Amino acid sequence: MPKKKTAGGTPATVALDAAAVPFTVHEYAHDPAASSYGAEAAEVLGIPPERVFKTLLAETDGALAVAVVPVSGQLDLKALAAALGAKRAAMADPAAAERSTGYVLGGISPLGQRKKLRTVVDATALDHPTVYVSAGKRGMEVELAPADLVRLTNAKTWAIGR
Repeated sequence: MPKKKTAGGTPATVALDAAAVPFTVHEYAHDPAASSYGAEAAEVLGIPPERVFKTLLAETDGALAVAVVPVSGQLDLKALAAALGAKRAAMADPAAAERSTGYVLGGISPLGQRKKLRTVVDATALDHPTVYVSAGKRGMEVELAPADLVRLTNAKTWAIGR
């Protein structure tokens, strides 16, 4: 996969450039009426939804954590808590997610976040040669090897999707 330099890119693409990781940016016209950002990306880009991953923030024992799961499913909060050794997990307040990551909902990338948070990537990501995650804004996905995603986010892989 060719590395595509992104002049003046998002924090996610800047982080990928800085790490010298091969990636490809895929942009599309985001429809504000779309009910699911990830499903919209899969459909518009013609990618199987199991290769497109959404970035969700959860609160685990009072601390924010990042969960990266396929858009074709849902986050299993009990599995996320288990992966992080927490007693429980609940979806984070949307405003807290935006403040912590520096991104807006629908454009939260697991890469280049304002604060380093504990991150768990669903284990199914490793089943694909490349995966797609938000590049940091609505209508923009970045394609990269799942091993690079895990390494750059210092993530744990775990079965957290259902």
